[in-house]
Amino acid sequence: MKLLRSILLAGAALVAACGVTGGASADNWPHWRGPHLDGKSAETNLPVEWSRTENVLWRLPLPGPAGATPIVWDDHIFLTSVDDDALILLCVDTRGREQWRRVVGKGNKNVRGDEGNYASPSPVTDGRRVWAFFGQGSLACFDFDGRPVWSKNLQSEYGRFEIQFGLSGTPVLHGDNLYLQLIHGKWGPQTSRGLVVAIDKGSGETVWKSIRATDAVNENKHSYASATLYQDSDRQFLLTHGADYIIAYDLRDGRELWRCGNLNPKSNYNDTLRLVASPVAEPGLIVVPSAKGGPVLGLRPNLQGDVTRDPSAMRWMMQRGTPDVPSPLVHEGLVYLCRENGNLICLDAETGEKIYEQRTHSGRHRASPVYADGHLYLTARNDGTVTVVKTGRDFKIVSKNTMNEAISASPVVADGRIYLRSFDALYAIGRR
Repeated sequence: MKLLRSILLAGAALVAACGVTGGASADNWPHWRGPHLDGKSAETNLPVEWSRTENVLWRLPLPGPAGATPIVWDDHIFLTSVDDDALILLCVDTRGREQWRRVVGKGNKNVRGDEGNYASPSPVTDGRRVWAFFGQGSLACFDFDGRPVWSKNLQSEYGRFEIQFGLSGTPVLHGDNLYLQLIHGKWGPQTSRGLVVAIDKGSGETVWKSIRATDAVNENKHSYASATLYQDSDRQFLLTHGADYIIAYDLRDGRELWRCGNLNPKSNYNDTLRLVASPVAEPGLIVVPSAKGGPVLGLRPNLQGDVTRDPSAMRWMMQRGTPDVPSPLVHEGLVYLCRENGNLICLDAETGEKIYEQRTHSGRHRASPVYADGHLYLTARNDGTVTVVKTGRDFKIVSKNTMNEAISASPVVADGRIYLRSFDALYAIGRR
C-alpha cells in the first residue's frame, strides 16, 4: 500500500507540475499552443502527407472565416468563428458533426483586408467548461453541453479598447483563473496604461487587475500577442508581451516582478512596431520575439525589476530576423523561428548561435509552428500549404501538403489526428 501510495503521489505531482489547464493529457489540446502552452504534442504515428482528399477523415464547412486555432478535449472540438455580424462559439464532435453553436457577441469587424476579424482569439477549456473571448471584448463561459455559465464585455468593465484591429490575444487558463493582457492605448506620445487582469473562471468576477504602464508611443501601444506562463520547479508567473516590453506578473496578486525592453531599441525607434508573435517559455529560458525584422531575446527567468539595460538578464540575443507573427518553438535544445516569409531559423537554445536559416515555402506565414513526433508543422497562409520539417540540426523537408484554402490558424494535434482550420472549413487529418 505504501508503494502504491508513493506511485500515485508521484503521478499527481507530475501532472501538477506539467499541466497548465487542470488535467490536460497528451491526447487533448486545450489551448491554442497545446497542453503546455509551447506548441508541442507527445502524440506519435501522425500523418506527414495529405491533401484535400488523401488522409482526410472529414471536412466540416464553417459559417465564416477566422484565424482562431481550435481546441480539443476528448470528443469535443471548440472553435470561435463569425456568422455575418455574430461572434460565435462552435462545438463539434470528433466525427465532424456540429453539436451546438452559441452567439457570444455582436459587432464583427474585418481587419487589414483579408488578414482577420474579431474571431482571432482561441477558446480555452479545463475539460468541464469552455471560455471564449472576442476582439470587441465579449468573454463568456459555457459548459460542454452549451449551457451558459456567465458572460460579460471587458470594454464595459475595464474601459474602451483603443486599438486598431481589436484584441486578438487568447486568455491563459491556469488554476482557478483566466489571465488576459489588455494592451492598447490612444495614438500619440502620452504614457499608455494598459491592463493585466485575472478573472475567476467560475464566476467571471475580477480577482485582480494591474496597470501595465509603458513609454511606448503611437501604434506600439497596441499588442496582438497572447500572454503565456513560465513554470519550473521553483517558480511560476505570467508573461505579458507588448508595448515595447515583456513584463512578468505574480499570478496571485498581479504584482509586477520584472520587465525587459530592447524589443524596440530607442536608438532606432520604430513607432509602428506593434507586437503580434507571443513569447514561449521552458524551464531556464524565455524566448521573446519582437516585430518587423527586429531582435529575438533569450531571457533568463530569475529576474527582478527593470532589466532592459542589464546584459546578464539575457542568455543570448539575435539582433535581427524575428518572426513577425508566428510564435517561437523550443525543442530538445533548439529554438525554431518561422518567419512570415516562410524562412525557418534554427538556433542553439543555450547560446543563441544560428545553426541554419532555410526557406520552407514562399507564401505568407501567420500560423505558429507545431511540434509532434520528430517533426515541425509550418502553415502558409494563402494556399494552406503545411510544410513538414524534420527536427534537428540538419534541415530536411519531409513533405509539403497543400489544402488550397487560406489558413492562419495553427495546426492542432490530438488523439492521433491533425486538425486544420481554414477560412472555409475544419479538417481532420489522420491515417485511415
